Amino acid sequence: MQLQVQNSQATDIDVIFEFYDLAIAHQKKVFNKHWQGFNMDMVQTEINENRQYKILIDGVVACVFAVTFNDPLIWGTRDHDAIYIHRIVTHPDFRGYAFVKEIIKWAKDYAVGNNIKFIRMDTWADNKKLLGYYTDCGFNYVGVVTMEKTDGLPKHYEGISLSLFEIVL
Repeated sequence: MQLQVQNSQATDIDVIFEFYDLAIAHQKKVFNKHWQGFNMDMVQTEINENRQYKILIDGVVACVFAVTFNDPLIWGTRDHDAIYIHRIVTHPDFRGYAFVKEIIKWAKDYAVGNNIKFIRMDTWADNKKLLGYYTDCGFNYVGVVTMEKTDGLPKHYEGISLSLFEIVL
């Protein structure tokens, strides 16, 4: 099995949105909250800025994720020296491949080469299954934030509390 992490290309946008649709359907089955969809321009900007990624297994897209390098609405005064991982989606055919651990390996390599001190993530504060999974993957739980300002963030951030996680490098 060959695993590769690559930047997504403009030609991947339909696949990315297909993955988001699959994730929303899954979220509706297993949790009481779900994503509300995403703006095409936001994803296109991430692709153009080399912040949207795909994981290929033997040449097949198995997972997608996005990153940013600032996240002040979520992280407030702690927003510095970090790579923030967002919207990890695994295709149902590839569940169980531990892609979060692969993304962490990739992010550590990226961070070392770019003088970044933290790898960070967030999820709904009441999603106990993901809270446990992220700590099992090596993230430290660092608290909860209740979203007040959400301008520029996807709709599902409105009026929620998030659990915050980080790995200190």
